[in-house]
Amino acid sequence: MRLLFLTPQLPYPPRQGTALRNWGLIRHLAARRHEVWLLTFDEAPHTPLPALLGETCARVVRIPAPRRTHRQRLRTLLTSALPDIAWRLWSPAFLSTLRDLLSGHHFDVVQVEGIELARYGMALTREAGRLPARLVFDDHNCEYLLQQRTFQVDMRSPLRWHAALYSLVQWQRLRVFERRAARVASLTLCVSEQDAQALRRLDAQLDPQVIPNGIDVAEYASATPSQSSGAPTLVFTGKMDFRPNVNAMLWFSRAVWPTVKAAHPQARLLIVGQKPSARLDGLRNDPSICLTGEVEDVRPYIAQADVYVAPLLAGGGTRFKLLEAMSMRKAIVTTTLGCEGFEVASGREMIIADSAAEFAGAVNELLRSPARRKELGERAYRFVSARYDWTRIVPSLEALYQDLLRPKR
Repeated sequence: MRLLFLTPQLPYPPRQGTALRNWGLIRHLAARRHEVWLLTFDEAPHTPLPALLGETCARVVRIPAPRRTHRQRLRTLLTSALPDIAWRLWSPAFLSTLRDLLSGHHFDVVQVEGIELARYGMALTREAGRLPARLVFDDHNCEYLLQQRTFQVDMRSPLRWHAALYSLVQWQRLRVFERRAARVASLTLCVSEQDAQALRRLDAQLDPQVIPNGIDVAEYASATPSQSSGAPTLVFTGKMDFRPNVNAMLWFSRAVWPTVKAAHPQARLLIVGQKPSARLDGLRNDPSICLTGEVEDVRPYIAQADVYVAPLLAGGGTRFKLLEAMSMRKAIVTTTLGCEGFEVASGREMIIADSAAEFAGAVNELLRSPARRKELGERAYRFVSARYDWTRIVPSLEALYQDLLRPKR
């Protein structure tokens, strides 16, 4: 098949969730002899293309990523019925290039990666009545649900009520927009059955198909620590300007970390991820906490973890961070929401704890027991290897494509 992928940023090198999913799908579809074309935004479109990306894709077309001023963003927030995320990557140049590609070449499938790009599929279906190829919408997170949960978290703190108001408005706009994005597509993908159910609640006629997030397990299993201090080490990874990640670390540092430090005075916490929010600046005053900022490769940092923590209180989809930690045989403590979408049980593949006292108790117990950490890590590794390696997932996506292309009786 000839496949055209639309992505919000270069999928390689993959350094955060969206790119990890995009690269996993593109790489493994190309490896199975499909011809993959890529239309993507790029912050630096005139720099050399990463060699591996160029070797994997039949063609890569890069469009400069649009930039919005605060004034432009405020104007669309106040005057548009569309959600903020629908404006984030809107570019007439991208739409024009997409039209040219579709008019000049035959594609079996056009796959839109993420809701930020959903307007392009909508625009094409309005113009032509139907696409000259099957349109697939890959909804990485159920976005309206993410905003609903973020609203509920921010409402608990009066200092965050302004953010809660933003999420309330976005939640309502996304209910309409996300439903439309799914309805115009020939096929909608989501990452978990929980997200599929949330989309069906928007419209009973929607039939989203689950293609979970995956990982190249072998590429993580062999990673080694970049350094070792000998101190008990906790690690969290994620894009650190993403509100659910910021809220998770603020809650953990205030409600959980003091109890862990009291039991393990030498313990340290590594928060690994790009663009740390200014809301996290106060954590830099604690010498036991390190915010790394952007790193080339998260694996050497995860490898340092005695315990990997994912204390998420909001968000959606499934967490690449857990796939990475499981692939590296790490003992994990997370919340119920943090492991949503994974068929895991507390005490078997990881520990699930939702209150601060339970979370701190679980971390302290694991720091005291190397044998228990090893046992949990091995079970997590077997779980991710059996279900979430890309080589097991991509054939299911191929089958969905083939069903789309099969003549209907």
